[in-house]
Amino acid sequence: MNESVDPKAGERLRTILAGFSGDETTIRAALSSAHAKTRSSALRALERMGTLTEEDLASTVTDESEHVRRRVAQLGAHHTSVALISLLHDADLYVAEMAAWAFGERENLSDDELNALITSATHDERALVREASIASLGAIGDERGLPAILAGCKDKPAVRRRAVLALAPFDGPDVEAALQNALSDNDWQVRQNAEDMVKPR
Repeated sequence: MNESVDPKAGERLRTILAGFSGDETTIRAALSSAHAKTRSSALRALERMGTLTEEDLASTVTDESEHVRRRVAQLGAHHTSVALISLLHDADLYVAEMAAWAFGERENLSDDELNALITSATHDERALVREASIASLGAIGDERGLPAILAGCKDKPAVRRRAVLALAPFDGPDVEAALQNALSDNDWQVRQNAEDMVKPR
């Protein structure tokens, strides 16, 4: 049996271990690795050490690998000066979903960021991205996102489930009407979410 270690796996393992031992030199060298998963692990290792910079992330937003771009979106949740709007529209489904999630974790979104999230919630062709965008709009609680959440209450079942929960920060007749409609939805999970929402809190 050939027990030799895959060079890619070996490089990635060394990078991960360097994050625990504080070997920043090894990690930063891995940022320019030919292997995408190693580059992604290098970003995560720098974050673990507390030495990841905004420049590190900004320089990898356009990385050719979806693995790296997804990591950038994830870490960008707490590195708020890094522009993630392009990742919200990424061709890779899971990069775009992660970017939508990241916006919901940020505080004080710019108008451009909020508008991009609203656009994704209402116009992205991928239901998973619409769902994640609506969830983030609910987490943010800005009234400007409410129309997109209400529209999500008429979307596909998975989106409707999330949209009903995203109504939590809001009130008013439109919200009440959406919740009442959801109580008779043909999807039982939508109905359950609506029931949980209208219970006295």
